[in-house]
Amino acid sequence: MRWGMVINLNRCVACYACVVKCKQEHFLPKGILWNRILISETGKYPNVKKNVYPILCNHCKDPICIKVCPTGATQQREDGIVWIDQNKCMGCRHCIIACPYQIRSYYDEEKEYFPGQGLTEWERMGKLIYPLRTGAVYKCNFCKERIDRGLRLGLRPGIDRDATPACVIICPSRARHFGDLDDDESEVSKLIAEKKAVQLYPKYGTDPSVYYIGGMEEAPVVVKYFNLDIFDTSPEVIFKKGAIEPE
Repeated sequence: MRWGMVINLNRCVACYACVVKCKQEHFLPKGILWNRILISETGKYPNVKKNVYPILCNHCKDPICIKVCPTGATQQREDGIVWIDQNKCMGCRHCIIACPYQIRSYYDEEKEYFPGQGLTEWERMGKLIYPLRTGAVYKCNFCKERIDRGLRLGLRPGIDRDATPACVIICPSRARHFGDLDDDESEVSKLIAEKKAVQLYPKYGTDPSVYYIGGMEEAPVVVKYFNLDIFDTSPEVIFKKGAIEPE
């Protein structure tokens, strides 16, 4: 069994529902995102195309983040989910540097969503239900709590809502699909085969568990760094207007 996700770029409308729902589900503090939307434009007027790329941890089959973690905080389960044990994380951020997709966040200090006004009821609730400590790295975990709880109840991840990642069930255009990549009869496996879904920059050699349908041949989020192609999710790239092309 290997859990994976398929995102249909032809259906994604950049509504940010996945981004917001992820923050809500995991009580993510200010400045921390596990789901992101990259938006850019390619071409020149009047032939301009808007490119939308939802990104998250790829839960790679051969994750480099695990290899560089000195404390064993980053781990991989038998079902392929890559997660971080915050109690073991020392905040060295080696994994952030090593990850070619740049989707991890370092929680350096606690910040109120409304500075000077105290924590909101939602923030206080998060400290009880989903506490995150500062000085550690965090990222998407495929909502492993929902998956594990659902399996205990006999539910099927990717089919039953209560056992499926929150970003999948909230998507209004049904651009996201979740399931077992090792099952040829699962929806995700069929979509990958029928729609010729592709991984994001497979040349990195990590074998991601997230696949995309449509548009990846125009992925405009690669930059050159020390003569290497790097997947860039910096604000300068995410919000840049105009064509973004590899150097």
